[in-house]
Amino acid sequence: MTVMPTATNTSLSQRVILGIPVADPGWANAFDFANDAASRPTGQVRIAFLNANNANLMMKDAEFREVLRRQVVFPDGHGVDIASYVFHGDMFPANLNGTDFVPALLTHIDRPMRVAMIGARPDVLVQAAENLGRHAPWHEFVPVSDGFFDRNRSRDILAEVRACKADILIVAMGSPMQEKWVDAYVGAQDARLVITVGALFDFVANAIPRAPKLMRRLRLEWLYRLALEPKRMWRRYILGNPLFLWHVAVHKLTGRGRKNVGEASLGARKY
Repeated sequence: MTVMPTATNTSLSQRVILGIPVADPGWANAFDFANDAASRPTGQVRIAFLNANNANLMMKDAEFREVLRRQVVFPDGHGVDIASYVFHGDMFPANLNGTDFVPALLTHIDRPMRVAMIGARPDVLVQAAENLGRHAPWHEFVPVSDGFFDRNRSRDILAEVRACKADILIVAMGSPMQEKWVDAYVGAQDARLVITVGALFDFVANAIPRAPKLMRRLRLEWLYRLALEPKRMWRRYILGNPLFLWHVAVHKLTGRGRKNVGEASLGARKY
């Protein structure tokens, strides 16, 4: 399967971060890009997010790296801001993390959409759909499946997505599983816009509390999550953050952090 670019009026400039093109729009342009993708009659756009943890994963997982190259990647968190400053002399215009971006996008899109949801525990999934329905009641939210289904049932799960005629598919199964699963199974016939969102459903369902707004504005939500779940998160942050900075330093010193800037266009997947 390959992603073929198509000519549209909506495109995003990109910055290369550790070998991955990362889009660099502000909030308004990101909303317009995603809205355009969801509103088109054909084709498909897949949006993923790159943060320090995902970057560490892709540095040791060549398959994950190639999957990200086939998707439109948005910047998530202070780590990729630091990398952007090191490689390009400027931070990203916006922290487009999925936890903030997706609910805001659903508010931005005023035309009613059908939004299929896959991921999290069954109770969390249902509660997240209900809460999103209250957040943006003009959309229809369909909790298709939790994230722990037998992967041999992937085709059946996606048949349910097609049956509900989804415009948007949100997948929350954690990285790199969610991005790889979308790349392997989800086609343009399933939804126009596909977004992989990590722990979004847990946050929306209030299963995991968000950091205070000040910490989020300072891009320090990782510190709050570490304090909240130290046993689960210490490897990701205490070991992971220095590892990410080491990768950035190596790329800079070896000249691999090139300032390649291109454009991300709405793409149609062909089979």
